Amino acid sequence: MKTVTLDVRAPNEAMDDFVRVWKTGKAEKSARITFATPELLWKVLTAKRWELLKVLCGAGPVSIRAAARRAGRDVKAVHSDVTALLSAGVLDRAEDGNIVFPFEAVKVEFLLRAA
Repeated sequence: MKTVTLDVRAPNEAMDDFVRVWKTGKAEKSARITFATPELLWKVLTAKRWELLKVLCGAGPVSIRAAARRAGRDVKAVHSDVTALLSAGVLDRAEDGNIVFPFEAVKVEFLLRAA
């Protein structure tokens, strides 16, 4: 199963991992999308966008109209959410212009610490 991990890490921690993989050539088995703060993660992954990702998991490339039908939402609203998810690197564009979330599962990791 192809899984993506959404995590929250400081930019320097993410860069350290990138450099380690670059030097060793040993990449993680799953994809990872990192956010700098939990607030940024929740700003990008609103409840409606999270629902959209759920219907796109494992679906392969689909049009925005098809994604809206799957989610039971208005095409214009889905288009707005797709644009935000594309900008954040969460969704990709397929060669034919459709959108794709190329994962079958999503794992979210972050640690909440005392202030």
